Amino acid sequence: MLPLPALFGEIWLKGHIHILGICGTFMGGIALLAREMGFRVTGSDAAVYPPMSTQLRAAGIDLMEGYLPEHLHERPDCVVVGNAMTRGNPAVEYMLNAGLPYTSGPQWLAENLLHGKWVLAVAGTHGKTSTSSLLAWILEYAGMAPGFLIGGVPANFGLSARSGSSDFFVVEADEYDTAFFDKRSKFVHYRPRTLAINNLEFDHADIFDDLAAIQRQFHHLLRCIPGEGLVVHPQGVASIQQMLAMGCWTPTTCFGLGDGTGDGPGESADWRAELLAADGSAFRLHRAGEPALDISWSQCGLHNVENALAAMAAARHVGVAPSVSAAALGEFKGVKRRLELLGRVRDVAVYDDFAHHPTAIATTLEGLRARAGNGRLIALVEPRSNTMRMGDHRAQLATSTAAADLVFWFQPPGMNWSLESVVEQSTAPARLVGSIDELVQAVAVEAMPGDQVVIMSNGSFGGIHQKLLDQLARAEKHE
Repeated sequence: MLPLPALFGEIWLKGHIHILGICGTFMGGIALLAREMGFRVTGSDAAVYPPMSTQLRAAGIDLMEGYLPEHLHERPDCVVVGNAMTRGNPAVEYMLNAGLPYTSGPQWLAENLLHGKWVLAVAGTHGKTSTSSLLAWILEYAGMAPGFLIGGVPANFGLSARSGSSDFFVVEADEYDTAFFDKRSKFVHYRPRTLAINNLEFDHADIFDDLAAIQRQFHHLLRCIPGEGLVVHPQGVASIQQMLAMGCWTPTTCFGLGDGTGDGPGESADWRAELLAADGSAFRLHRAGEPALDISWSQCGLHNVENALAAMAAARHVGVAPSVSAAALGEFKGVKRRLELLGRVRDVAVYDDFAHHPTAIATTLEGLRARAGNGRLIALVEPRSNTMRMGDHRAQLATSTAAADLVFWFQPPGMNWSLESVVEQSTAPARLVGSIDELVQAVAVEAMPGDQVVIMSNGSFGGIHQKLLDQLARAEKHE
């Protein structure tokens, strides 16, 4: 069946929105949701690029390169402004001078889709995308047809957002600020009934001065959870306990890892995972008063086991039995750019991972190390995030790659500090490289059959992923 706007020409059911910054993962998700709901959607971005541009064009969304005032001359009913937009941007200045109605992405989502929904939000410094994907898939597997907006593409769905056909909506709840005119964290707009908090560390040094500033934003979110809602959190995390102690009016449930010996912070958790495989690919779920459940799945890493526990606990709040969640985990296919296997050439496995914080780098490498067997683990790291570029995590970087056998650190252009100190203090053998081509050549020469190479960046890393696969293939032909 053709979508309604195609059936009826230019008769759009809900008006015209124009999105500034449309190719970002979040704003692209907003565009897909709006189009699905019957809005006419157009958008501008500084760089219109795949894979988001491909998804958007396939949905019939008109994309425009750059931020030209003329993009807004066909006066939209509303401009949805991405949080990367600033004063001085030509489109922003025209929007303000012309008196066009405007809003932020989070506010648009809250007013147009989340009102009246049972919102399940996943927050935290790390693991939001993976846990949101797990939760959405568990609800889908349970027949609940949820809507979702996720900062990645879950392989089980093949898209990052949909409106769904039920009252349940899963949202990745980011603590980054909302827009140039709204400096609150995005997540305060969502008003969830179920909140999962994976972890809470210092990040986003470009907008937060310290951990306490982030905790205050998380507490603003906590203030919005109904008394009949639920807060899911890890057991024994000091930064989260401090935030909860600021005031919590909602029941809580906690999760953690523990082998039943009584040692460790996770032993008394309401949702406890006992590892059955060192790499986290199999674990036993323990719940007081319930039979233990053995779970096997395709993911690895202790952080992913904790993500699974958080998703299962949140799903239980909307009525999904742990046994159903366990079965769903067994069919979970992962998320693009979250330890995604890109290919295997010359028996060298190449992975792509979004990790861009010392904790995320460490936990990802530890999970892959446990799965690596006798092969070496080679990490390629681009410190690309604003916090990384500012140097706030430099003290933790040298030890974050301890699980690797060899690390290549890429010095991005324009970074205001040198990675030489990280290389010198590294607990794993490390090299510093300043050119993508040089890095590709070095890794292709170094990699041997049985090795696992993981590329870690929250950006495109200069297209190194395909370049490396191509170089490995060329080397294979000459062997």
